[in-house]
Amino acid sequence: MAVVGALLVLFWVWRAGARRAKAAEAARSGARLVSLAGRVLFNAGLIMAVQWVVIANPGNRWLLLAVLGLPALFSSYALTRAMTVTTIDTSRRGGRR
Repeated sequence: MAVVGALLVLFWVWRAGARRAKAAEAARSGARLVSLAGRVLFNAGLIMAVQWVVIANPGNRWLLLAVLGLPALFSSYALTRAMTVTTIDTSRRGGRR
């Protein structure tokens, strides 16, 4: 009886630890998402502020083109990388890894 009780307590402790670890991982992933969203919003605000200053004070067309075109290039690169599907084709003929 004592062995069965000890195994039952051990199983209960193991399950509680697994639940606690799952809750901690969920909290960390939520914090990462909020942190990422904060950085994205800050950088977008910074880009928008620079663009606003250049557009509000017209004069140099090349500066306007650079201020509007450079963020567009960066965002299109990021979107293209995020939406591109890549596959890794490996063949397992004959050899071990």
